[in-house]
Amino acid sequence: MKRYFEGWYFKAQNKNQIVAVIPAIHIERDGKKSASIQLVTDKGAWNIVFPYEQFSAKGKMPHITIGDNLFTRQQLHLNIKDDAVTAKGDLKFGALSPLSYDIMGPFRFLPLMECRHSVYSMGHRVSGELTVNGEKYRFYRDVGYMEGDRGHSFPSSYAWTQCNFGNVGHDDGNQREEPINSLMLSVAEIPWGPFHFTGIIGVIHYQDKEYRIATYLKAKADVLAGGKIVVSQGALRFTAELRGEKKVPLYAPVNGSMVRFINESLICVAAYTLEEYGETIFSFETDRASFEYEYQR
Repeated sequence: MKRYFEGWYFKAQNKNQIVAVIPAIHIERDGKKSASIQLVTDKGAWNIVFPYEQFSAKGKMPHITIGDNLFTRQQLHLNIKDDAVTAKGDLKFGALSPLSYDIMGPFRFLPLMECRHSVYSMGHRVSGELTVNGEKYRFYRDVGYMEGDRGHSFPSSYAWTQCNFGNVGHDDGNQREEPINSLMLSVAEIPWGPFHFTGIIGVIHYQDKEYRIATYLKAKADVLAGGKIVVSQGALRFTAELRGEKKVPLYAPVNGSMVRFINESLICVAAYTLEEYGETIFSFETDRASFEYEYQR
């Protein structure tokens, strides 16, 4: 198999900190294979490359081993040490919150797609501790998110945002598990054979209800400029606006090779509004959003 990548995105968040870990494999045009782990915190981003022989995966849901590191639907174990970063620790995950059906909808059956997206969990509880270059990230019944991508290239222009909101972080005096409010939206320029279109996939889990916004449900982008995204679909209108960035560079695939840099703001200021039939369902600004905006400003 040539020109292929697959990556899995594990995010953990408490009231003050966010960590993202991205294990991946890459197969270049010439068949050269490698694996990597990208680690992102509020302090920076690091990319650690491993021989492909140290990678293994099994099952449809993430169950990945890279070197001494393990990533599954139940847990994450890190044991990384190189010249730039030392990271170790364990996180345990509670029950995942999957979507009602595949985020790609009928598009998952289309051939020739350069990238296919998966959402494994919109929100789940996280407990444990990671130490990254001496800094401790402690989680106790806090919040996680899990997604993935596979194909051969990231879209040339796209925007992506994800946010857990409203009930992030545990309450020591309340042991009742509350539903996790969360959202994810991606808008991208999609080449498909001789055609080209703007593709939208988005899901909002709010107060035990799932709102799905997608091209295959006739969603369209009304605004896509200056860090602002407005998408509409029938009675729904969703706005995501990047208002304050703290960008770090991440590697992204082009024809299976990790040669492109994108900018991710793992922890940034953003505003979100969801409306239905002109009535506001929620509207808030947060300094704990995650955003990638790879369109021209």
